[in-house]
Amino acid sequence: MFKLNLKIAWRNLWKNKGYTFINVLGLSIGMASCILIFIFIRYQMSFDEGFKNENRIFRVVTNWKYNSYEDFSAGVPIPFSAAARNEIAGFEKVGTILKRGGVISVKDAAGKEKLKSREAVYYTQPDFFDVFSDIKWIYSAPELALSKPNSAVLSEKYAIKFFGSVKSAIGKTITVGDKTNLLVAGIIEDQPQNSSFPLGVIISYETYAGRFNENWDSVNSSTSSYVLLKDGLTAKDVQASLTRFNQKYYPIQKITGNQTNKLQPLRDIHFSEKYDNFADSSINKSELYGLAVIGLFLIITACINFINLTTAQSVNRSKEVGVRKVMGSKRKQLVSQFLTETFAVSLVALLIACVITELAIPPMQNLFKGRIEFSLFAHPVIFIFMAILVAFVSFLAGFYPAIIISKFNPALAIKNKISLNNGGLSLRKILVVVQFSITVILIIGTLVIIRQMQYVQEKSLGFNPNAVAMVGIPTDSLSKIKYNTFKERILRIPGVKEMSFCQSAPLSSNINSSDFTYNGIKNEDFELRNMRADENFFKVFDLKLIAGKIFRKSDTANACVVNETFLKKMHILNPQDAIGKVIRASGNTVPISGVVKDFNDQSLKERISGLAIFPGNDQYWNVAIKMDAEKLVSSMKEIEAVWKESFPNGIFDSGFVNESINSYYESEQIMGTLFKVFAGVIIFISFIGLFGLISFVATQRTKEVAIRKVLGASTIELVKMLNGSFLIMVFIANLAAWPLAYLFVSKWLSGFVYRVDISVWPFALAMVISMAITLITVSIRSYKAAVANTINALKYE
Repeated sequence: MFKLNLKIAWRNLWKNKGYTFINVLGLSIGMASCILIFIFIRYQMSFDEGFKNENRIFRVVTNWKYNSYEDFSAGVPIPFSAAARNEIAGFEKVGTILKRGGVISVKDAAGKEKLKSREAVYYTQPDFFDVFSDIKWIYSAPELALSKPNSAVLSEKYAIKFFGSVKSAIGKTITVGDKTNLLVAGIIEDQPQNSSFPLGVIISYETYAGRFNENWDSVNSSTSSYVLLKDGLTAKDVQASLTRFNQKYYPIQKITGNQTNKLQPLRDIHFSEKYDNFADSSINKSELYGLAVIGLFLIITACINFINLTTAQSVNRSKEVGVRKVMGSKRKQLVSQFLTETFAVSLVALLIACVITELAIPPMQNLFKGRIEFSLFAHPVIFIFMAILVAFVSFLAGFYPAIIISKFNPALAIKNKISLNNGGLSLRKILVVVQFSITVILIIGTLVIIRQMQYVQEKSLGFNPNAVAMVGIPTDSLSKIKYNTFKERILRIPGVKEMSFCQSAPLSSNINSSDFTYNGIKNEDFELRNMRADENFFKVFDLKLIAGKIFRKSDTANACVVNETFLKKMHILNPQDAIGKVIRASGNTVPISGVVKDFNDQSLKERISGLAIFPGNDQYWNVAIKMDAEKLVSSMKEIEAVWKESFPNGIFDSGFVNESINSYYESEQIMGTLFKVFAGVIIFISFIGLFGLISFVATQRTKEVAIRKVLGASTIELVKMLNGSFLIMVFIANLAAWPLAYLFVSKWLSGFVYRVDISVWPFALAMVISMAITLITVSIRSYKAAVANTINALKYE
């Protein structure tokens, strides 16, 4: 029976090739978009999965709560792990891992340097690999390879990079910095892309010079601790012990901010908004939910096309239904027949969708700058998704038309006197309104996202980042002696205007903050962000002083400059009142020499910090170089040459401040691109469906059009008659979409502290776009019907 139904389905589909093409095209594009969205969501949701004890593995994070300020860090104090291992009974294993940067050099058998590169290195305790026991060791074991000082473990990738093969890496030596020689004592398998632990170069924790630090008030986000709970315990079970631990080691009278540690589940790390991770890769789950909703919208839009065209065409198949009913076919057999037709269309659409997906995967990977590798059939779950997708589309798109067609009266059907009732017409109009409401919502969302990203790129940040390069400099004692000579040579390069020694650019995620005292009184309301820079920092970035003066040139901190936000938080109305007042923070006790106009020190998603800029020669690791924009290329080449001559043992590392600022909005830019693409897809699907629907309506009303034309109706009047109902439906769709679109864009913009106002123009423009495309699409087909030869339509009447 199924074979017969399939044969009949094929004949009917081939008979109506035009409408079949529209249905297949809409469904295949919709399915391809859904598959791409599914692949992306599946990749993101798979982060850190597969560990056999993943429900028992937690990262320990640190929180602070001041009177009017909260802060969060993915790190813990250095002494945490040792104390927790001994005092929290619910922890089976506690492992410390620290991420740092280092210059790795490798020498050949003759002692000549053959490779030098800057890499992330991880100082790790053997217990870390007891927590993550699924990480496979190719050679050695954690207790053997990481228990002694000056030993290292490499991943397969780095073993091959440094020594050509895994086998030849064992027993060889690599050098970190200038002096630390490490023996390669173990090899682990490469970690997958969907891991928050991109381990490459792992160094024994016993090698880390700062491991004896006992300061519980010092937290670095790259110093992490992972714990494995005892079997059968949950985070709630150990909460009481952790609370007692916090009270013991973070007493309020010694450590401000109500500092506490808490547990974060392993699978939450990749989706965390508050805490970063070693992979520098995270995504908000709400963004994934948003993409999933767009995918649902896409497939619903394609199904609406199918329903509208199929129910509209059903009149033409009334005789077939009548004859089959007279011959004894039951209604369920007819429903089965029409569902089989839908299934056949869905299956063909899926095959085409797979081809479209394969073609779209490379551009999608380029969107993520090659950091993510997608594959259509990389995971078996994709086949399950495809099967569900075909079943969902077949049922959603086929069930209603099958019910409508199968209930035709056989006597009327054979006489060809079937006409769709008002309910059918009403439902079809409702579906068109729903379809275009979805389209309008995405158009509005896309317009607002584009406008916000333009605002982010164009907004004045309070400093000038144009044509400024940040160049890393070595911080060892020998290199520091060369700083002044290096600066003199750089300033002689044509095109170089100014240069400043500093830690980072004015806008940076590299945040150092601490508690502080102002004029002898300890502040309990917020932490003070500390920046380190020399006196030229203000010229390089065009920072504006509103009171006082810049600190004088000095090797040590002799004064500091604060910003306006600091004064606001301290309730100081007159900037002059702050001049000369003493700040004690981060080991410095210095007077305030000046007040600088506010600038955005973090991305526009965050508020401006209360901050102070201190000089401090011992704590610079970058130079900011201001150049002539027209000589950037030539100047950078000479800067690199001078740098390599000055610091031959280092690795030149540079980047432009503008590029760094744009990278803070990479996730939003990607989402904006995806919105534009999928909004375009939905618009395309909607309007090819609209074209098919108006084509059928025009065909059904051919005689009416011909009679009106004979009675004197003009072509414009006929086009208006055919267009009117569609334009009204699109207008209603706009009105229905506006409240939902407003809620969506308001929610998205709430992620930015500095954002555009929601004005009426995106809504008005969305209406103009949808109405204009509808008018063009419908008019093309209705004009063709209006100018058709009336004799052909009426010659048999």
